[in-house]
Amino acid sequence: MPRLLKQDLFGHVLLDDAGPGAPRVVRDTTSSRWWLAWLARWLARREARALRHAAGVPAVPALLEAGNGRVVREWIAGAPMQLAQPRDPRYYREALRLVRRLHARRIAHNDLAKEPNWLVTPDGLPALVDFQLASVARRRGRWFRMLARDDIRHLLKHKRTYLPGRLTPRQRRILATPSVLARAWRATGKRVYVFVTRRLLGWRDREGAGDRHL
Repeated sequence: MPRLLKQDLFGHVLLDDAGPGAPRVVRDTTSSRWWLAWLARWLARREARALRHAAGVPAVPALLEAGNGRVVREWIAGAPMQLAQPRDPRYYREALRLVRRLHARRIAHNDLAKEPNWLVTPDGLPALVDFQLASVARRRGRWFRMLARDDIRHLLKHKRTYLPGRLTPRQRRILATPSVLARAWRATGKRVYVFVTRRLLGWRDREGAGDRHL
């Protein structure tokens, strides 16, 4: 029987591991609140599009099915970053390589600041989940390059938390020089986001921290 992993105003997420095949994660927006249904479906479409463009990239879940408000993806075993707290330099080398592979396909994840979106697999390597905010660019223009740089900065922030002594001089410079987009977000957008998500929707940045598969 499918197991409920998460439920909120945008619907619910299930782990379907009862069948004969490989486990699957099902994001179902059909149970979202009526006044958020449009947004839940829009986010589901973004996730499906990004996963479709990322097909074949290692450590990114494969898209198995999408449509009618549902996104079904591959399940990746692993612990979220805030639980595993990776301190192996290899993890961050591979994480940077993973992000660059996404960027090579013109995919910006746009939500790498959240530790639960980073998994540490049983062999100590990184994997990425939750592509609801991801964007797929038509070309590698200035806007995409800013988003891609912010993806890398967010990864480096995690490295600064768990492995600060291994930051290179160039990585420290990247951390010290946020993009115009990042500065504008901190000054205005982040406050609105925190108010809406925490006060109105009751979200927390570490929601799902106890799940080993989200």
